[in-house]
Amino acid sequence: MASAVPSTLPHQAQPAAAARATRDPAWARWGLIAIALLFLAFFLVLPLVIVFTEALSRGLAGYFSAYRDPDTFAAIRLTLLTAAISVPANVVFGVAAAWAIAKFNFRGKSVLTTLIDLPFAVSPVISGLVYVLVFGRQGWFGPWLSDHNIRIIFAVPGIVLATTFVTFPFVARELIPLMQAQGSDEECAALTLGATGWQTFWRVTLPNIRWGLLYGVILCNARAMGEFGAVSVVSGHIRGETNTLPLHVEILYNEYNYSGAFAVASLLTIIALATLILKSIIEWRHSANRGGA
Repeated sequence: MASAVPSTLPHQAQPAAAARATRDPAWARWGLIAIALLFLAFFLVLPLVIVFTEALSRGLAGYFSAYRDPDTFAAIRLTLLTAAISVPANVVFGVAAAWAIAKFNFRGKSVLTTLIDLPFAVSPVISGLVYVLVFGRQGWFGPWLSDHNIRIIFAVPGIVLATTFVTFPFVARELIPLMQAQGSDEECAALTLGATGWQTFWRVTLPNIRWGLLYGVILCNARAMGEFGAVSVVSGHIRGETNTLPLHVEILYNEYNYSGAFAVASLLTIIALATLILKSIIEWRHSANRGGA
C-alpha cells in the first residue's frame, strides 16, 4: 500500500509551493502584457498622436491662429465659466451629501444614494432634453420665463444647469466611501471636547478628506470641460455665445476646418492629460501620507 502524502508541507517550503502554484506560465504573462500594450497603443496613444499631428499640420503659426479666432476665445471663456460655476456647486453638494450619508442614519438614505448615481445611468442627451422640457419656450416654465424676459435654454444658465447635473456624482462618490471608512469617532470626540460644528468640519473632517475631495474636484472639472451631449441639447449652438470647446470642435470639423478643429481638440487633450497627471500625483501623495501614518 502506497504511503500517504503528508497533508501539510514544512513551514519553509510553504511560500515556495504557494508561489509555484500561483505562478502563470511565461507565455501567458507576456501574452497578457502584449494584449494590454496593443490595446493602449491603438485606443489611447494612436488617437493622441493623430490629434497633435493634425493640429500641427499647418505649423505653429497655423496652430496658434486657431486660438486667435474670436469664436474660439469665446468658447474657451464659456467653458471656463461653466466649470467655475458647476464645480464649486458640486463640491458643496458632494460634501453635504457624503457627510449626511456617511455620518447619519435617516429615512430615505438609500434613495438619496441611488439618486446620486442617476447621472451615471441616464444619457446626457436625455438630461438635456429634460431641461428643454422644463425651461424651454414650450416647456413647463417656458411661458413664465418668457414673460419675465429670462432665458435659460439656449443661454449660459441652461449650459451650467446641464453641466452641473451631469457632473454632480463625482465629488460625492469619491467622498462617501472615504467618510464611511473613517467613521465618526473623531468628530464625536471633537464635539465632546466643546468644538462647534464648523470647527469640527474645518479642523477634523476636512483634513481627513482633503485628498479624496481634490481627486473628486479634478474629475468633476475634467468632465465639466469636456461635456458634449447635454450641453449640445440646451446650448442651441449659437456661435460665439453658447458654444463650449467640445461644441466648437464639432462646428469646425463640420466646416472642414480640420486643422482648427484638431487644434482646439488638442487643448481638451492637454486638459485631460493634465487631469491624469494631477490624479496620479494626488494618489501618490495620499499613499505616501497613509504609509507615513
